[in-house]
Amino acid sequence: MPNTAKPALTASLYRVIWRWHFFAGLLVLPFLVMMAITGGVYLFKPELDHWLYRSMEDVPARTRALASASAVVARVEESLNARVLELTPARAPTTAVRLLARVSDGEVRTVFADPYDGHVTGSISYGGVLQVVRKVHSLQKFGFWASCLVEITAGWTIILAGTGLFLWWPRGSAGGVVTVRGSPKSRVFWRDLHAVTGALASVVILFLAITGMPWSMFWGDHIQAWATERHLSEPAPPAAVTPAWQMTATMPNMPHAPHEHAAHAPSSLPWAMEQATPPHSAASASRGEPISLDAALARFHELGLNPGASITLPEGPNGAYVGNWRPDRAEETRVVYLDQYTGALLDDVGFKDFGPVAKSIEWGIAVHQGQEFGAINRYVMLLGCIAIVLLAVAAVTMWWKRRPNGTWGVPPAPDLPSASKGFVVIVVAVGILFPLVGASLVIAVLANLLGRGLMARSSA
Repeated sequence: MPNTAKPALTASLYRVIWRWHFFAGLLVLPFLVMMAITGGVYLFKPELDHWLYRSMEDVPARTRALASASAVVARVEESLNARVLELTPARAPTTAVRLLARVSDGEVRTVFADPYDGHVTGSISYGGVLQVVRKVHSLQKFGFWASCLVEITAGWTIILAGTGLFLWWPRGSAGGVVTVRGSPKSRVFWRDLHAVTGALASVVILFLAITGMPWSMFWGDHIQAWATERHLSEPAPPAAVTPAWQMTATMPNMPHAPHEHAAHAPSSLPWAMEQATPPHSAASASRGEPISLDAALARFHELGLNPGASITLPEGPNGAYVGNWRPDRAEETRVVYLDQYTGALLDDVGFKDFGPVAKSIEWGIAVHQGQEFGAINRYVMLLGCIAIVLLAVAAVTMWWKRRPNGTWGVPPAPDLPSASKGFVVIVVAVGILFPLVGASLVIAVLANLLGRGLMARSSA
């Protein structure tokens, strides 16, 4: 290649990537900022939950013995005319028991009950304010198609981060690499702030985008079903099951759960187990009455399940007692199933039993939520969220200062269209891996071609 052609090709490649970076930012920045703000808030869920609901959650310590779990459930059901679905024991003598209860109109509510006598200290809609934050974060709050934007946003964020790193690469320049030049009045200040922040936070932002994919309503649901069918999520259940009854039909967890009851009766099963058929009690007239909740709790404790585990009550004659321990570290996850009539162990599933897909996704979710590595994990994710907001502010300010009056300020098209071939292959690969991202890429390419055609026609 002649020496004069190399600089032209390099300049054209730079324009191609700058152009894609611009369009990627245009598409996802509003959603990305919203997700960063809500995600940063959700990192502090335990503290915010307690601050919001401390009048319901905090109870005075007494010298009397705690009421039995069965007594607490009975009093809650009588007080609210409800059916308790799940119980989480009090963490301490001064904290309330948490329950999920379906009230008469079908709504599932989070209920707080005094552990000493079972009286209801308060109730809120399922999960309260932080559940709303979570639904907004995943866009589930706005319906199926809005929630699909999680996948599109995450995919375009990967493209945004990759193209941003290419544009940041020094190429002999000393400024805007790790230092910020100028003052806030100048465009170069906002350009350098954008570039340096993006470079320093790119790994965290890429990680957040990739690990956010399991929450998407399309890719997340399909990869979950694919992993379950190939036994890459959890081990196959034991033989004594009733396949016609699906616990996930009434107790799904994550936003991408496909069942129509998902918004009404959620639970906290691990991602890996949401679509798997769980073990069930073998209903029979000869089995007699189900064992009590207190007997089930005693059996769970015999099996070494953490006393703080949430207990899901049997749903229907073939349901099982489910003890679900979800600590911060994914590796300590454990779900234990008991026959509701005999208390016999039906299944005991831990992280070690998950398949490779489930292990990687569960671990990614725990890190994404700032739980896996303690406080440092939370604050690194928070810094990632802050960086996203800062990047957006700097990008908009930089664009506003750069753009010519009366135009959109779209980066110029490359002089050599052939420079985009290799980059397009990479972008198409991302689109194939994430189909909704691929569909949005096609729309973006068509819009780009249409825009160039209109500009060419207007200049003719």
